[in-house]
Amino acid sequence: MAAAPTSLTANVTALDAGAPVTAAAFIGGAPAFALGDGQILLGGGDDARLIAAHPDAAILIAVKAGERLITGGDDGRVVEIAGDGAMRELAREKGKWIDALAARADGAVAWSTGRQVFARDAKGDVKAFTAPSTVRGLAFLPKGYRLAISHYNGASLWFPNAAAEPDELHWKGSHLEITASPDGKFIVTSMQENALHAWRLSDKKDLRLSGYPAKPRSTSWSHDGNWLATSGAEAAIVWPFNSKEGPVNKAPRELGVRSAKVTMVAFHPKSPILAQGYEDGMILLCRQADGAELLVRAEGAGAITALAWDQAGRRLLFGGADGAAGLLTMPA
Repeated sequence: MAAAPTSLTANVTALDAGAPVTAAAFIGGAPAFALGDGQILLGGGDDARLIAAHPDAAILIAVKAGERLITGGDDGRVVEIAGDGAMRELAREKGKWIDALAARADGAVAWSTGRQVFARDAKGDVKAFTAPSTVRGLAFLPKGYRLAISHYNGASLWFPNAAAEPDELHWKGSHLEITASPDGKFIVTSMQENALHAWRLSDKKDLRLSGYPAKPRSTSWSHDGNWLATSGAEAAIVWPFNSKEGPVNKAPRELGVRSAKVTMVAFHPKSPILAQGYEDGMILLCRQADGAELLVRAEGAGAITALAWDQAGRRLLFGGADGAAGLLTMPA
C-alpha cells in the first residue's frame, strides 16, 4: 500500500498580490485579497483585477460577510465589495481611522473609530455607542442583533436597537480582538499581555488562558464550535469548549510544533483540520485527532497574514506580509 502523501505543495497555485496582504476571502466564489496599499485583488490568474477601494490610503482591516468583503481604511471609510467587483461606500469618518470591523451575512456591519462604535443593520439604519475607552475589537453574537466590543478593562455587549445599557464584562488590562463562540455561550478576547480571557455569558464566570510567548492575535472556531484555535506560540494552541465549563481546568492541544511562531489559524469549515501559517511563511494542515501534518507551503518567505477556506472546504487562500500569496486546491 502506498504511503499517504505528506505534502500538498503540488496543488498550490502561486499568486503575487503585489502588496502586503491584510485579509483574504472568497466572495462570489472568487479569491479576493485586501491589500495594504488600499486595493482589492479580485480573482486569480488571467482574470485577476485590481479595485481601488481606498485610493491613497491603506486597508487596515477587512472581514467577509456572505458574498461581500467589507474593508476599513486609514482614510476613515468603510467600503463593501461584491463578488462582481461592484463597490459601495457604507461610511466615512472624516479624519479618523477604522480600528475594528464586524459583519454578518444578512448585511449588518459594525465599525469603530476611537471610542465610537457604529452598527448598521441590514436595512441601513445606523446606531452609535460610546465605549468606555478605545475599541480594539468587534464581533456580532450568533443570536440576535447584538455586538461584542472589546476595550480597556474588559468588554461590552450592546443591543443597538435596545434602550438598555450594554452588559459589561470586566477584567483589568487591554483587550484586543474579540470573538464569540458559535453557540453564543462564550466571549473570548486576546490581550496585550500575551494571553486570552474568556467569559461564560450565562453567569459571567471568567477564565484567563495564559502562557503564550506572543500575542494570540488570530483565532478560529472549529466547525462544530467545540474548539478554539489560536496563534501566538510555536504551535497552534487549541482550547476545548466542548462542555458548559469551557476550558476550565483543561489543557489545550498543540498542533504543528515548530521553531517559528504561528501567525494565522483557520479551521476547515466541515472537518477537524486546521490550516496554520507561520512567521517564516510556512503553512501546514494539521489533523486535530492525531496531529498528522500536511505541508502546503515551505518556509522561507514573509509571515503569513491571511488564511481563508472556501465554503466547501475545497480551496484554501493565503497571503503574506511580503505580498506573496497562493491558492491550494484540495485533491479529489
